[in-house]
Amino acid sequence: MASEGEDAVARRRGAVTEYRKKMLQHKELDSRVRGVRESLRSTKKDYAKTEDDLKSLQSVGQIIGEVLRPLDNERLIVKASSGPRYVVGCRSKVDKEKLTAGTRVVLDMTTLTIMRALPREVDPVVYNMLHEDPGNISYSAVGGLSDQIRELRESIELPLMNPELFIRVGIKPPKGVLLYGPPGTGKTLLARAIASNIDANFLKVVSSAIIDKYIGESARLIREMFNYARDHQVILLKPLIFDIIWAFLIGLITKINKNGKVVLISQITPSTFITK
Repeated sequence: MASEGEDAVARRRGAVTEYRKKMLQHKELDSRVRGVRESLRSTKKDYAKTEDDLKSLQSVGQIIGEVLRPLDNERLIVKASSGPRYVVGCRSKVDKEKLTAGTRVVLDMTTLTIMRALPREVDPVVYNMLHEDPGNISYSAVGGLSDQIRELRESIELPLMNPELFIRVGIKPPKGVLLYGPPGTGKTLLARAIASNIDANFLKVVSSAIIDKYIGESARLIREMFNYARDHQVILLKPLIFDIIWAFLIGLITKINKNGKVVLISQITPSTFITK
């Protein structure tokens, strides 16, 4: 009887040991399967990317052009990037109302049909200006400028948050605000506070980014700044806050005559911007 009990215990221990070995083997195989699945998933992604690259290489290129003006409901005059002008048609899926003068479009290489409209071309310098975080600045962080804060909120925040007040009274809200004063008086801080409180796009412009040795390039950048801001104002329904060195901008649009007086050459009228 004792030997039978010992044999049963030995068999039980052997079974437990074998079970543990099988469990360890199962865990090892399970980890291998997971690794193979991850490798398969990565391989499928690489395969799909390779397929897309091959299709891109095998596909026929397209031409970038600019709409000069529409001829009728079906045809438009387009200037290609290489220089020649064409009278072209439009793909049925393209919204023809968006094909106004100056719109960038993609033309088919063979038929010169407008395949789709492109967004406005933006200079990388202007695009990088938008990636400026105004920070989480409250009005309480600005000290000694309570009158200026009140005027800014009445001019910018109130028309955006409660436009029905201006409609009811029958007055038009201001289209722009100019902050001026010596350095260190809180102009940039006010602009950042306004942008932070109304969730606006903040555009920080540095003078070195605008200055260019070639004639007309600085003026072109300023035009693109306002065009880019105007497009995003319509699309995002957000105002765009400008922080710019005003003395440099004045130097671009004005000149000093022989008598030492400042003569205005051209005027830039901002729309729903704060300009420093």
